[in-house]
Amino acid sequence: MTTTIDRTNPGIVEKPVWRMAGMPVLIINTLLALGATGAIVFSLLGDAVNTPLLVAGIVYLSIPVWLFYIGLCVVRPQEAMVLTLFGKYNGTLRGPGFFFVNPFSTAFRNEVSQPSTGAANISGAKAASGVDEISKALAVHAARKISLKAKTLNNDKQRINDLLGNPVIIDTVVVWRIVDTAKAMFNVDNFIEFLSIQCDSSLRAIVSQYPYDLPRYGQGEDKCLRSASEEIVKQLMADIQKKVAIAGMEILDARITNLSYASEIAAAMLQRQQASALVDAKQTIVDGAVDIVQMALKRLAQDNVIELDEERKAAMVSNLLVVLCSNTEAQPVINSGSLY
Repeated sequence: MTTTIDRTNPGIVEKPVWRMAGMPVLIINTLLALGATGAIVFSLLGDAVNTPLLVAGIVYLSIPVWLFYIGLCVVRPQEAMVLTLFGKYNGTLRGPGFFFVNPFSTAFRNEVSQPSTGAANISGAKAASGVDEISKALAVHAARKISLKAKTLNNDKQRINDLLGNPVIIDTVVVWRIVDTAKAMFNVDNFIEFLSIQCDSSLRAIVSQYPYDLPRYGQGEDKCLRSASEEIVKQLMADIQKKVAIAGMEILDARITNLSYASEIAAAMLQRQQASALVDAKQTIVDGAVDIVQMALKRLAQDNVIELDEERKAAMVSNLLVVLCSNTEAQPVINSGSLY
């Protein structure tokens, strides 16, 4: 029997959770708790114990009052809580405020939302003063919330072969945020690790399609990693977004922060770049020298300064090109005799 996997299924999708304002619940529950306490005291002051009133007060103080307090929660701006009820996804609590939710629901936490090591160390340091339990409770309470702020992922430098097989060192920075908390919590195990792996995979696939540099940089219609950075960034963002959509993430920006040859070929590639730059410079110098020689011959002919035969023109052109194209300054030679 063959099992077919539906890869188009987006999995669990975020939905709002039932909630109500927390302040009225807090006030009413506190008043009821005080009333139940007063009922217990009143039932015990009389000559005969008022058993129904006593039982009602004790029952309310033992279970319901704590359920109402447990259901209270605070959500700050750009935060959310993913709630589950008896193992099933119940909804996401979004928006800043003080709310009351189903007290039997619990906030789901995955590996990336566990209390940080720093918080654990602080609570351990305060164990002697009796504040460790409060610190742990605050750490767990904070860990139940998901940040919706824009975050930056700076992956380690990657060693990738370009289109020509040359190893290059490349580094990227990706700006992202969570837009679907249910997908981030339930569709992947660790959404930050998942994003990092997908960024590496997309970067490796795109970089291998381009050469690091072209023999004549900036000429022709061919594209390379140095000249087509904007196009590469767009491709990188689109490819990463396609892969992390299942995790409920949105890619806001992606940039290449480091691009260089690997150390073993850096020296050879630098020599090639220097040689290419030297050829381009020589070509520019020769083009300019030819233009100057043409202009000099044309001006001499127009102003009738001197008439030169073809042999003398060739000698003059040769001398001017040597002077104009030489890497060192020309040393003038004075001819005291006739021109011929």
